Amino acid sequence: MAAEDTRTSQLLPGEWSNKTVDDSLVEIVLDQKRHEQAQVKLPKILDDALPPVAKSPWAIMLGTGFVFVNVLLLTITILVLTGIGVWGNNQPAGWGMDIINFVWWIGIGHAGTLISAILLLLRQQWRNSINRFAEAMTIFAVMCAGIYPLLHTGRPWVAYWLFPYPNVLAMWPQFRSPLVWDVFAVSTYFTVSLLFWFVGLVPDFATLRDRARSRGAQIVYGMLAMGWSGSAKAWHRYQHASIILAGLSTPLVLSVHTIVSFDFAMSIVPGWNVTVFPPYFVAGAVFAGFAMVILLAIPIRKWYGLESFITMKHFDWMAKVMLATGMIVAYGYCAEVFYAWYAGEPAELALLYNRGNLANAPYSWSFYALILFNVLAPLPLWSAKVRQNLKALFWISLSISIGMWFERFVIIPVSLTRDYLPSAFGYYSPTIVDYGMFAGTIGLFIFLMFLFIRFLPMINIFEIKELLHHKEHEEHHRNGHAGHAAEHSNGVHTTAGEDKR
Repeated sequence: MAAEDTRTSQLLPGEWSNKTVDDSLVEIVLDQKRHEQAQVKLPKILDDALPPVAKSPWAIMLGTGFVFVNVLLLTITILVLTGIGVWGNNQPAGWGMDIINFVWWIGIGHAGTLISAILLLLRQQWRNSINRFAEAMTIFAVMCAGIYPLLHTGRPWVAYWLFPYPNVLAMWPQFRSPLVWDVFAVSTYFTVSLLFWFVGLVPDFATLRDRARSRGAQIVYGMLAMGWSGSAKAWHRYQHASIILAGLSTPLVLSVHTIVSFDFAMSIVPGWNVTVFPPYFVAGAVFAGFAMVILLAIPIRKWYGLESFITMKHFDWMAKVMLATGMIVAYGYCAEVFYAWYAGEPAELALLYNRGNLANAPYSWSFYALILFNVLAPLPLWSAKVRQNLKALFWISLSISIGMWFERFVIIPVSLTRDYLPSAFGYYSPTIVDYGMFAGTIGLFIFLMFLFIRFLPMINIFEIKELLHHKEHEEHHRNGHAGHAAEHSNGVHTTAGEDKR
C-alpha cells in the first residue's frame, strides 16, 4: 500500500482529455451498473444467499444507513411522545449526548467549507478532487447536528420561537443567550453552504443533462442546470457568484464553531470559562472534519477506481492539515491544565483532579481516551511514510473521529457533574435512546452520502477539466517550442475535447 502510487507527484497523473474525464466521472452517475458491481467479500452464507446487486458496497452502505435511519425515526418518535426524560440528562447534567453529538457533528461539517471556500480563495488546485463530496459531507453533517438542539427544546413543533418574528405577545428571543446565537450561526452556515454547493454543481448538472440517455434524467438534470449554456457570460457570472459565496463562507467557518464554543465559554462552570475555547474549537473542528474526509475518501476511491483523481498527494496534504490542527488541539489541552494549575482556583483544581485521577474519578477514563486518540494516535503523521500509507491513514482518521467525540464528552458531563458545590455532584449515564439516536444520525449521514454518490457527481468535473488545462499548459511551457513542433509533426497534439487515451 505504501508504494501504491509513486506517480502521485502530480495532482492528475496519467494522460487525460476532456472526453475521458467526462467518461470516467459522468458515467459513475449515468451508468447505474457501476454501483451494483459486486466488489465486497462477504461470509459464505451471505454470499450464497444475497443477489449480486446486494453485495455491492453501495448497496451495503445504503442499506446499513437505511436501517439506522429507521432507528433514528423510532427514537425521535419515542422522545416526542414521552419527553426528553428518555435521555440520560439529569440534575446536574442538563446537557448530555444531545449537545455532545451536536458539537461533534458541527465540527465534522467544517472541512467541506474549509476545502471549498478558503482553498478556492487561496487558489489551491488540490481541492478540486475532494471538494465536492467534502461539501456534501458538510451539508449532511449540519443536518444531523441540527436535530439535537431542535429536540432538546422539548417542544420542537414551536422551534420557530427561536427566530425573531412579529407577534402579538411581543415576545422575543433572548439575544444575550449564546444558544440564540447558535440558531443564527448554524442556520446561516447551512444556508450559505447549501448555496455554495448547489452553485458549484450547476455546470456539472449541464454536463449530465447533455449526456443523459433517458428522457427523465434529461428533464431532471436540465431543470437543475437552470439553463446553463457554457457561454463566456455564464462562466463570468458563475465565477463571480463562487467568489462571493466563498467570501461569505470563509468567516462562517471561523464564526460558527466560535459561537458554539461560547455556549460553554460564556458560563461560569469549571472547565468551561476559558478564553482558549474559540480557537481550540475551530482547530478541533477542522481536525475532525479532515479526518472524516479521509475516512470517506479512502474506501470510495477504491470502490469507484478514482486513484487518478484522488491521489496520494491529496492524502498527504490532508494529513498535514490534520497534523497541524491536531497540534493546536493538543496545545489547547495543555493550556487548560496550565490555567487550572496556575490560577489555583479550587473548583478548577478539583475538576483537574476529577479528569486525571483514575482511582477515584468516575470519568477519568474518558480523559485518557481523549489523549490517546487525539494526541498520541496522530503523532505518526510526522512520518511521510505513514502519510503515504492508506491503511495507517484510515485508522488514524478513525481514531481522531472517536477522540473528538470523547473531547466533547470530557467537556460536558465531566464538568457538569463536578460543579462548585458538593450538592451539585452527580453522575451522567446515557440511555439506550441516547445511543440509538446517535447511531441513527450516523446512519442518516451514511444514507444521504451514498444517495449523493449515486445521483450526483462526487468529483467536480469541470474543475478537473480546468486542472487538466493547467497541466497541458505547464507541459507545453516545459517542452517549449521544440515540444510543440514535435507534437505537430507527429500529429499527436491534443486539443480540448479530443481523446488522448
